[in-house]
Amino acid sequence: MIDGVGKSVAGRIETARGERSGTAAPVGNAPAQAKGPVESAVFELVSSGPPIDSERVAAIRTAIAEGRYPVDPAKIAERMLELDLPRKG
Repeated sequence: MIDGVGKSVAGRIETARGERSGTAAPVGNAPAQAKGPVESAVFELVSSGPPIDSERVAAIRTAIAEGRYPVDPAKIAERMLELDLPRKG
């Protein structure tokens, strides 16, 4: 689902970037405390959030600032629709 853009989105973006305040909430039915070695490893991965390639982010920011980052509105719209609509077939 595609969420709207507005003031409420900024908080979610900052959270995704790792600027979290407080502790992460359990995901789904995940336990608050891990029990065994496998659960502990999974719990650690889930609580640390998604991996972010800082070098790639920095390169893209630089390219945008210098006007070298190509923007294809049709491709962006196509990808947004792919995320929002179920696949057929």
